[in-house]
Amino acid sequence: MMAHRAPLIVALRVPGSAVPLSPRQAAPTIETMTTTLITGANKGLGHEAARRLVAEGHDVWVAARDADRGKAAADALGARFVVLDVRDEESVAAAAEHVGANGGLDVLVNNAGIAYPPDGLENDSPAAIAAILDTNVVGIARVTHAFTPLLERSGNPVIVNVSSGMGSIASTTDPDRIESTIASLGYASSKAAVNMLTTQYAKALPGMRVNAVDPGYTATDFNGHSGPQTVEEGTDAMVEMAQVGPDGPTGTFTDRNGPAAF
Repeated sequence: MMAHRAPLIVALRVPGSAVPLSPRQAAPTIETMTTTLITGANKGLGHEAARRLVAEGHDVWVAARDADRGKAAADALGARFVVLDVRDEESVAAAAEHVGANGGLDVLVNNAGIAYPPDGLENDSPAAIAAILDTNVVGIARVTHAFTPLLERSGNPVIVNVSSGMGSIASTTDPDRIESTIASLGYASSKAAVNMLTTQYAKALPGMRVNAVDPGYTATDFNGHSGPQTVEEGTDAMVEMAQVGPDGPTGTFTDRNGPAAF
């Protein structure tokens, strides 16, 4: 059973007293909401994760590169919106500055990604692979680098990297797994790199909980709605790992059923 974050309790100082009352005493308390930012949250898994975390009481930032779609999604969810294009360092820096000026951050969910190259590039060509890696891997590095100073101010900083079973060497070489039947040079390579980024960030940022998740084969725009899972099922691991406590796991790879093989 994973430890989940508890609300932050702030003991208030009683006027005329030099000692703050403990939470066990009958003192007024303030509960601060967990602030969570999800990249690529205007649709699909990111949108559903945002919906579920709002329902869990999180103050959620919907981050997306399309301002109109992102703001519409945020408004519908009761969340906040910030423009963020993971491929653009200036956009990422501006988003981090905006979030920092508006209350800070506790949880970062690196969800934005692409399965196919931008228009005009032949699939699995060197240029296509580079474009996918730039979004799915370097994009995570850009966002994590920019938001780390904000996370370091949190009492319970968490990073969730959305990976895939396609990034698992064990799964892609297991004849009983659907991943072994798919050849995808750019996407699979990028998600394998996301898993490695996760384990290395977990070591580099020991004060944070940094984990990767495999949503599973889920019906979204990402795959033409061909997956057998619902978006709710596909976000189970994302939502769970976004709520781990300070004593929760770090450097792990999980799916909705538990630990997944790297």
